[in-house]
Amino acid sequence: MRDWDRHYSEQANAISEPSPLLVQVAGLLPPGRALDLACGAGRHALHLAQLGWRVTAVDASAEAIQRLRSASPAGAQIDARVADLTAGEFQIEPAAYDLICDFYYLQHELFEAIREGVRAGGTFAGAIHVRLPGRESRFALETGELRKYFNGWKILYYSEAVEAEESRPSARIIARRA
Repeated sequence: MRDWDRHYSEQANAISEPSPLLVQVAGLLPPGRALDLACGAGRHALHLAQLGWRVTAVDASAEAIQRLRSASPAGAQIDARVADLTAGEFQIEPAAYDLICDFYYLQHELFEAIREGVRAGGTFAGAIHVRLPGRESRFALETGELRKYFNGWKILYYSEAVEAEESRPSARIIARRA
């Protein structure tokens, strides 16, 4: 995690604005319990907490979590945890969250736990890079793959494109558990 600690220690790598997709979905839902996976310095966790959500934010980078803790206003309901998701250091509780978000973190085997972690009627919001044609990447999805992970859920929004703030194509989704 030293590379990520170094990344988050550099001011130039501080992203403070939440994803427009998260802003959109959070504005439509009543505040509840949220999980921000691979939260980085906490741009999504901070936004959700400002709206009254109780947020668990998880990242493997101690530097990122320290930034989040430092940026959290007094009274914000953010439980910021250092945990390596790939090593299984954080377990998603079944049916515990009204919202789970995952922005630009891909761990294929985590999708089952994500699905199980969202309460009935709860929502998943995320964006993950899609593999470019002719390029291999274990950190990118195949075309249509993100939608398949939420088969049987109500897909409220789905797109695969290069968005204005990005240089690579991403799959973006808002899905509600029945």
